[in-house]
Amino acid sequence: MITIKSPSRLHLTLIDMNAKLGRVDGGAGISLDSPHVVISAERSDAIEVVGDSFLSERMINAAKQILPEGEGITLKIEEDMLAHVGFGSGTQAALSAAAAVNELYDLGMSVRELAIAVGRGGTSGIGVASFEMGGFIVDGGHRFSDKGSFSPSSASRADPAPVLFRHDFPDWDIVLALPETQGAHDAKEVDIFQKECPIPLNEVQELSHIILMKMMPAIMEQDIGAFGYCINHIQNIGFKKCEVALQHQAVRDVMTLMQDNGAYGAGMSSFGPAVYGIVDSHEDAAYLQEDVQELLDRTIGGRVLVTKANNTGAEIRRV
Repeated sequence: MITIKSPSRLHLTLIDMNAKLGRVDGGAGISLDSPHVVISAERSDAIEVVGDSFLSERMINAAKQILPEGEGITLKIEEDMLAHVGFGSGTQAALSAAAAVNELYDLGMSVRELAIAVGRGGTSGIGVASFEMGGFIVDGGHRFSDKGSFSPSSASRADPAPVLFRHDFPDWDIVLALPETQGAHDAKEVDIFQKECPIPLNEVQELSHIILMKMMPAIMEQDIGAFGYCINHIQNIGFKKCEVALQHQAVRDVMTLMQDNGAYGAGMSSFGPAVYGIVDSHEDAAYLQEDVQELLDRTIGGRVLVTKANNTGAEIRRV
């Protein structure tokens, strides 16, 4: 039997939703230590998932894509992750199941090959790279001619995007707010891409400049002030501005509270509603957690937790 613990991720922003240069998507993100998905797996005559979870069907479908003919697997969900909140749960579930098959049957497939087989990473490469190696990641998107349209990962069959930059994320605390609502997904997500894209080229250029010349150096130099500036700034430009505008007012209020009450930077992950704040001390994290929890309690509900980055990727162990 094997166990697999896979990280969640924060998707900070899509970079180029204009495609004038012939490429589209691209993104920046951070792998998280928690929340996470933990499964155990062993060979079986059938294909089954033990544990009541929205992830079950996705895991079964992923396992079917790479199981040798006539073979089976039993997957047990030990720890679950919320769906459609901005953590990339679908990718982690699919890759965890595929990796379990890969390990149990000694298939020798790479993480990228597994992602292609199960159809993940068609828009953002952050989730696949988080599973593979963790850390702070910037990916280079896809040829627009390969995708043919502006679309989310759920509606794209493009291969996972190439990783342009990967670096360990500094030992900063990350305060996560999980408002009791869901972000856009499935058909609604597709409609948003079609309606909002292409993003004006000048906003794409501004965002690219910030990521290359301020955000990436801030990670390498462990400059939390500069990194926080970037996080705050990108909430107001490009496709991220559209994602934020679609949120419940309470979600936007959480972001503002974090920015005003101790976080160097605060933003929303993917289509939300998960909001994150970056702080440099456990004490600041605890105070901010309390303030945000109070706000959620008197508005739409939800919970707040404190986590760190995952700089290693998924953990696969034989037991």
